[in-house]
Amino acid sequence: MLMKSFFVDYAVRKTKIEDFIKKYFPEESYSKVGLERTPLGVKIIIYTDRPGRIIGAGGRKINELTDRLKEEFKLENPQVDVKPIEKPDLDAKIVAKKITSALGRGYNYKKIGNIMLKRVMGAGAIGVEIIISGKLGGSKGRTGKFIDGYLKHCGQPAKELVDYGFDEANTKPGKIGVQVRIMESVPLIAEDIEEEKDKKKESKNKEE
Repeated sequence: MLMKSFFVDYAVRKTKIEDFIKKYFPEESYSKVGLERTPLGVKIIIYTDRPGRIIGAGGRKINELTDRLKEEFKLENPQVDVKPIEKPDLDAKIVAKKITSALGRGYNYKKIGNIMLKRVMGAGAIGVEIIISGKLGGSKGRTGKFIDGYLKHCGQPAKELVDYGFDEANTKPGKIGVQVRIMESVPLIAEDIEEEKDKKKESKNKEE
């Protein structure tokens, strides 16, 4: 029961901290926030495609964020670490943020949707789906879908292999939502799974 309570508290705190950081850096793109307990306190890790924008000149932004987190969440000795994302065009949250940022600057949704579709596939994705919905011109809400490659939509492979991201853009006509799904690798079929098991078995026998 105590263990369950610990994980529930951890998940709630992590969500609150992530929401706080999102509001603190509304214009910046980052993928996720990690939370680790260390002997010295709490370590908060921000994964982003633009570390310099988050850190700020001379570490000013990150120092200010650390002070705000300490005050807002009563954290003892919080440490904020910023880590770069090696392949930002394969990160669904980063891609969604790039699209909403472009929409906010007046880009046509069809143009930015097709541009990002090509960039994601060019980065090595197996499949990608981009859904842009809201006030896309005119008085009525519309939805634009941009799809390429192979993508799982249900089952365990979809949960394990498909990265999901969502972001919103506030434009003059109204709010626009952007959903992005990216699959970087294909699910193993039954024959592949058996082959992997045989390889592991052979490797184990050799070690023995």
